[in-house]
Amino acid sequence: MKAYYTDHYVLPLPPGHRFPMSKYARLRQAVAEAQIAELLVPDAASDEQLLRVHDAAYVQRMAAGQITPQEMRRIGFPWSPQTVERSRRSSGGTIAACRAALSEGIAVNLAGGTHHACRDHGEGFCIFNDSAVAARAMQAEGRAQRVLIIDCDVHQGNGTADCLQGDASVFTFSIHAEKNFPFRKIPGDLDIGLPNGTEDAVYLETLDEALRRIFAVFYADLAIYLAGADPYVGDRLGYLALSMKGLAQRDSLVFERCRAAGLPVAVAMASGYAPAIDDIVAIHLQTVKLAAHWASQA
Repeated sequence: MKAYYTDHYVLPLPPGHRFPMSKYARLRQAVAEAQIAELLVPDAASDEQLLRVHDAAYVQRMAAGQITPQEMRRIGFPWSPQTVERSRRSSGGTIAACRAALSEGIAVNLAGGTHHACRDHGEGFCIFNDSAVAARAMQAEGRAQRVLIIDCDVHQGNGTADCLQGDASVFTFSIHAEKNFPFRKIPGDLDIGLPNGTEDAVYLETLDEALRRIFAVFYADLAIYLAGADPYVGDRLGYLALSMKGLAQRDSLVFERCRAAGLPVAVAMASGYAPAIDDIVAIHLQTVKLAAHWASQA
């Protein structure tokens, strides 16, 4: 199984910044030590690829450093050339994972899941929307006509819905904490908002039923799965209460349902904000291990 990483593009974040940037390097190291994937550096997403999804003026201003301080505060990172390059590489990682999944069954981007990036602006630590960019890239390359985006990050995928609104060839599904960021949710094709404190059993039953509903009405060539670590009970920004075992069951359920439907799966890690970085890495690592297990069953 192939896994793509971008952690060597380090963002110059101010001291005390709450985004757990170190998780990416630690996850890559853990994947390397476990010897469960071939680790590769993806190409950066090109302007052509980004412009299939994002407003041209936004992409140009972001690349040139002409984004206003107010816009960058909405994103949550200071602007820098490294920030833009890493964001391009994050989208490139999901593009590469989609290509690999379509030929090998499953592949992983050890970053990605930037689902708050909208057509003409970024927010919530997201600059470019890697899932939307990758879906459009696969369509443009003739590799997939219909794409299913399964978003299990704890926050609703408002940016993905905005970028792909009105397009029947991409189905956007988000299961998330209802009373959480973003406070203005842009509806996708299926959105399920869960109450604070939702635990494993209810979450898994709800997800299973949603996947059954989706596969009954939408035929896809590819699934992009956002496997957020932030539904975890110990997450600072999550508000749900899944255990690590429950998150593993979530991943297995998604892989099992996609396998039954004959769907290749490209996995993006999405978010995680547990106080202990080790917990975030452990959750992401078990996702990668489960993806590798399902890849070996092909």
